[in-house]
Amino acid sequence: MSFHPITEITQAMRTTLVSWSRRATLATAAAAVTLIGLTGMAHAAKTELLVYSALEADQIKAYKAGFESAHPEIELKFVRDSTGIITARLLAEKANPQADVIWGVAATSLMLLDKQGMLQPYAPKNLAKVRSTMRDPNATPTWVGMDLWSSAVCFNTVEGQKRKVATPTSWADLTKPEYKGMVSMPHPASSGTGYLMVAAWLQMMGEEKGWAYMDALHQNMGVYTHSGSKPCRQAGAAEFPIGLSFEYRANKTKKDGAPIDIIFPKEGLGWDVEATAIMKTSKKQEAAKALADWSATPEANKLYAANFAILALPEAQEKMEFVPANLESMLAKNDFNWSAANRDRILTEWARRYEAKAEKK
Repeated sequence: MSFHPITEITQAMRTTLVSWSRRATLATAAAAVTLIGLTGMAHAAKTELLVYSALEADQIKAYKAGFESAHPEIELKFVRDSTGIITARLLAEKANPQADVIWGVAATSLMLLDKQGMLQPYAPKNLAKVRSTMRDPNATPTWVGMDLWSSAVCFNTVEGQKRKVATPTSWADLTKPEYKGMVSMPHPASSGTGYLMVAAWLQMMGEEKGWAYMDALHQNMGVYTHSGSKPCRQAGAAEFPIGLSFEYRANKTKKDGAPIDIIFPKEGLGWDVEATAIMKTSKKQEAAKALADWSATPEANKLYAANFAILALPEAQEKMEFVPANLESMLAKNDFNWSAANRDRILTEWARRYEAKAEKK
């Protein structure tokens, strides 16, 4: 039998290579499984917080990014709607709460939830720096403010010239016959902005005169919207030349180039506080506290300053381009306890009188 050393060596090498290949494949597969496992563990380690919010959609992105940059171990998931709708949803879910945290909802709404025993008392680490007027007064508060938002009127100057009507300067002006059909405002049951206006008129004027004022305003009303921002957008687009809204949306609409004047009625401005609260039923209390802590930091307030003129931390405030520097002095007296306690009664009466002009949902 002949011997072919090259052939024999080649076969031996082939056997060795196959063996190595099998080992390498197994090692690669094992490494891949390990990597997938580690990735899964890392993903599982990230805590998801369900946040109910009435923040504007164009604010949430920056706030979420700011918090998650500071807390990469936590991911925020949002359910976002107008204040009244979020409040109603939270109350409807009382028997089976879904949210972990409420972030950017009116303090008067949070007071209703607190009355129902739904909020977890917690004092954020920076609480001492928060304005005393923008937090639950209890030593361990159930809600802590972020910023204050106030009513404002958007008036389309181009459309005003076309219709030969003067720029209004007061709440009283809005009842003049020349503005018939030209006004829109937020529905107070859906929108926190709508409710803060109604509550302000009733407190400033007294209930009898306040309802009489709204009766007269109703004669000029084109529609009651389910969004606090929409009336200003409508004014900017000349759909309804006069839109009752709030200062953030008015400032942004004007900055974006809409031909509007922003009016801060001289009788006084309705206002409320956007605030943060932890749901008592949340099973993620530590992560929820991390969000509550961050919400009261200078870093968070600097983000709020891009949108609002009055903040929970005064040192973070900045001048807004089309909002007067003395906005705080223009705010009407506002009894939060009264606004919260009388909310259902006021909304029932408002609907009885004015619901016919409400925008369809």
